[in-house]
Amino acid sequence: MLELLHEVAQVFFGIVGFVTKIAPLAAFGAMAFTVGKYGLGSLLSLGKLMVCVYATCALFVFVVLGLVARIHGFSLWRLLVFIKEEIFIVIGTSSSESVLPRMMQRMEEIGCAKPMVGIVLPAGYSFNLDGTCIYLTMAAIFVAQATNTDLTLAQELGILAVLLVTSKGAAGVTGSGFVTLAATLATVGHIPVAGIALLLGVDRFMSEARAVTNLCGNAVAMVVVAMWEGEFDRTKGARIMLNPPPPPVWSAKNTTRWRDIF
Repeated sequence: MLELLHEVAQVFFGIVGFVTKIAPLAAFGAMAFTVGKYGLGSLLSLGKLMVCVYATCALFVFVVLGLVARIHGFSLWRLLVFIKEEIFIVIGTSSSESVLPRMMQRMEEIGCAKPMVGIVLPAGYSFNLDGTCIYLTMAAIFVAQATNTDLTLAQELGILAVLLVTSKGAAGVTGSGFVTLAATLATVGHIPVAGIALLLGVDRFMSEARAVTNLCGNAVAMVVVAMWEGEFDRTKGARIMLNPPPPPVWSAKNTTRWRDIF
């Protein structure tokens, strides 16, 4: 059985490698379609959308996740440096699924208990897709503006609520968010589904932002949940990402040591 599973895994890894090599051609074709149908002016609007998505994802990672990490006593930056190889793989493949086995190993190395990692991290890959949520909501509003579709505040909030739910079923692979967006817009009915053709040219590039955001969110969530459940080995974590202890308080007995330092 182990040999069979390894052989099947090699087949799927080969498929992923093939898709990764062909993906740039698909991105070029999608961009050519968008420019040919809507003109060069569409590139400026799509560029603004990309900047907004990347900026929002960066704010979420460094502000929201950074605050969560600070509250729980560990350094977000040290955690990101520890998983930097996985982040680069995600950027190259535009998929967080490609590093799931590596991330499980990394989370165990950082101090999270193996049973906790086996439950929380795979569940997070299905239900904790922060980057996908950001992309879907911003893309839906972009399509509405591009097609001159007027939305009331109630309709916008309704679309936001629906997308926050439907994004939980999106897979962590390139193009999954695009399919989820199309299905959601068809269900809601306020925004023309044909308008998502505008996003074909940049969906590949925005997949990188949402995949990295998903990865960072799941890494932080894994550490936080392990701490909540008492399944975090602080001895291992202290060497990697826990905040350093505060400096010693001044006292008479350490006067000599302070003099040596200064």
